[in-house]
Amino acid sequence: MKKSYIVLMVVVLMLSSLSGVALANPDEHANDRAKERANKHAKTFQMGVETLLEDRMDLVKGKNVGLITNPTGVDQELNSVVDRLYNHPDVNLVSLYGPEHGVRGSAQAGGSVDSYTDPVTGLPVYSLYGDTKKPTPDMLEGVDVLMFDIQDVGSRFYTYIYTMALAMEAAAENDIKFVVLDRPNPIGGTKVEGPVLNPEYASFVGKYPIPLRHGMTVGELAKLFNQEFDIGADLTVVKMDGWKRSMDYDDTPLDWVLPSPNMPTLDTALVYPGAAWIEGTNVSEGRGTTRPFELIGAPFINSQALADTLNTLELPGVNFRAASFTPVYSKHSGELCNGIQIHVTDRDAYEPVKTGLSIVKTIHDLYPEDFQFRAENANGVSYFDKLVGNGWIREKIEQGASIESIVNQWQPKLKRFKKVREEYLLYEKDKGKGKGKAKGKNQ
Repeated sequence: MKKSYIVLMVVVLMLSSLSGVALANPDEHANDRAKERANKHAKTFQMGVETLLEDRMDLVKGKNVGLITNPTGVDQELNSVVDRLYNHPDVNLVSLYGPEHGVRGSAQAGGSVDSYTDPVTGLPVYSLYGDTKKPTPDMLEGVDVLMFDIQDVGSRFYTYIYTMALAMEAAAENDIKFVVLDRPNPIGGTKVEGPVLNPEYASFVGKYPIPLRHGMTVGELAKLFNQEFDIGADLTVVKMDGWKRSMDYDDTPLDWVLPSPNMPTLDTALVYPGAAWIEGTNVSEGRGTTRPFELIGAPFINSQALADTLNTLELPGVNFRAASFTPVYSKHSGELCNGIQIHVTDRDAYEPVKTGLSIVKTIHDLYPEDFQFRAENANGVSYFDKLVGNGWIREKIEQGASIESIVNQWQPKLKRFKKVREEYLLYEKDKGKGKGKAKGKNQ
């Protein structure tokens, strides 16, 4: 009897141990499936830089090359594009150029970036953020080919695409060829959403009349900018191989490298086209937390009331959870903020721009005495207006207009943009992709 009891206890302990392993790794099977999917695409997928080094060396061989890049400039094995080009026997890399946050990503949003010498290669690094956003003739002296390789996030107010546009202008003015090494749009290339920018509200968070979610790669945007806005650069886009318009970033074999300090995951990029509207208000967009743009709140908000009100709107593909947080920097630093966390449940159904509008309008309506748009400048333009690309949306919110009426008002210009956009698309649609894709694991 005693022996049987001991055997039984051993079996129980073994089963408990196995169960504990399973509990300790709840995402193991999900991670395995993600790796399997990525490995399948890896056999056929190439980024622009990989295509360049294998098939398009004619663009750089025997020429002095300048490179605009940042920490996202890596190949599929996470090797630095700077190092790959610098060490390639047929490439003469002579200078580097850093956008907002710098070549090594060491600067916070809006922080000035100084020019310096790269400690790894010894090459000069010129800042394209701060007082000088466009390369000067001195910066481009001796350069034959100016190259751009940066991961974008698919939203109009992300500044890297305007660094690219201004560099294209400089290249055209100085008779320098311009090459874009293309990368995926991480939130897909099929959906196009939101108001088209009014040129009167142009700034470095919106230089051209494109919508908030443009659904294009940087290479496609470069072609559109060059033609539609008369830049006139001698432009070559080195395409990706194996990317389809319906692919999200985690449909590729690529690892997520932070495009900027407050873009930590693919989830962040997905909510960003709408959640970043909060930056134009006195409500925290979650900067200073581990979930920027997913966490939204302020000291004056009742978390449960906001979550309940937003959930009653039944916005597609998203749920809102009551949440509280204390930012360690940026708005309301050190203060307890109450609000919501955005949980995307269905990427295909989710509409980030309409969701962002709904969040801003709901907080405005619930807390009219506390909520504020950021102050207007001398021309009567708020930072909120610069982000959304016009002044009428702020006015409509303040006048009590409905969400649907605001969305309907931006549709005519959006429809016209979609027609123009078709002329510059480089990649085909993947007709075989299923619907209802759930939110993926953090990348």
